[in-house]
Amino acid sequence: MSLRSSGTCCAVSGCTNNQTKLNLWLQQQCVEHAPRTKKDCSCNQRYSFHRLPTDEESKRMWMKNLNLKRPPKTLYVCSFHFVDKKPTEENPHPTLLLGYERPPEKRRRVLTRIDSSARRTSDELNEMDRNEEPCSTSKLSCDAQTQWSEPGMEDHTYSKGPTITCRMSTPSPELSHPVADSILKSDADSLLYTGIPLIEFHTLVSCLQPFTPTSSSMPVVDQILMTLMKLRQNFVMADLARRFKMSQGQVSKTVGMWIDIMAEHTKDLIVWLPRETIKATLPQAFKEHFSNTTCVIDCTETVLQKAKNLDCRSESYSHYYANNTVKYLVAISPSGIIMFISDTYGGKCSDRYITQDSGFLDYLRAGDEVMGDRGFTVRDLLEERR
Repeated sequence: MSLRSSGTCCAVSGCTNNQTKLNLWLQQQCVEHAPRTKKDCSCNQRYSFHRLPTDEESKRMWMKNLNLKRPPKTLYVCSFHFVDKKPTEENPHPTLLLGYERPPEKRRRVLTRIDSSARRTSDELNEMDRNEEPCSTSKLSCDAQTQWSEPGMEDHTYSKGPTITCRMSTPSPELSHPVADSILKSDADSLLYTGIPLIEFHTLVSCLQPFTPTSSSMPVVDQILMTLMKLRQNFVMADLARRFKMSQGQVSKTVGMWIDIMAEHTKDLIVWLPRETIKATLPQAFKEHFSNTTCVIDCTETVLQKAKNLDCRSESYSHYYANNTVKYLVAISPSGIIMFISDTYGGKCSDRYITQDSGFLDYLRAGDEVMGDRGFTVRDLLEERR
């Protein structure tokens, strides 16, 4: 059944969020509360739309921040562009990811003035100083950093340090940095543990933050880092549990949940490049010897825990690895961009069967050349498509 658009879409430059995409998302099954759909689930909605306010002052500020040359007649802005994910009394205007560079707003300090009637004479103060005990255990400790706070920095947990407030001298155990702050201190650390540079890791955290399950108390940045560390370096669960100070069961549940969430919200990044783009980005070695190459293909396998069901164990057994595995086809452009990842198949399936069944052949056009190793006996399948 095709869904017709209601016409509601975000007016921010470069933002593609609209009601049709939201409706499709709401029809999907919730990862955490299956088999309920996301429409019937208590989890946070992916995003919501907010209409241009009617009062003139707020309307003027919205239009100033959006900086639109041709604003639509009915203007909506999605929750991605608000500090609090919606207009609030403290942050009523859209200020985030507006499609252009905005200088940071200057925040004025709020000064507390002491009423002159409450001041004491110097004689009174001297008298109090003489009568005051040399030490008092009820004093509050407060350092200089607690005087002013930046509300704009409170949106993303990865940029949020410990909450510092005037407090009793006994420290509170809740005031601690995310574990990610001590692990990722440079690009080299980020590439080692996650496979991506530090700024791209923070961008990923920012994009995935709206889909965080409400039941989790662990910082989002730590959850995503832990998942990427498992995918990148395959640390054992006990190691991750010790690093992030949680139980192995919680680690297993968190990693499994975030793999599903990331797979759902990053799959659109894998696209089949146009032939013109592939030609324009050919490495020199390909230009000289394989100038018509469209993609390089190979199947890769991931070892599974042995299934108790004998039929499932038989379907996933790989003679090459002498173990139970899942197998999937990957195609990359000559420049190294991943363009296609198939669904998973049991390790028993042949490379030829996966190539034929996965839908990979539908992306090829007449004249394309495919590079693969000797295990891919698919020459006849390719010749059928010229």
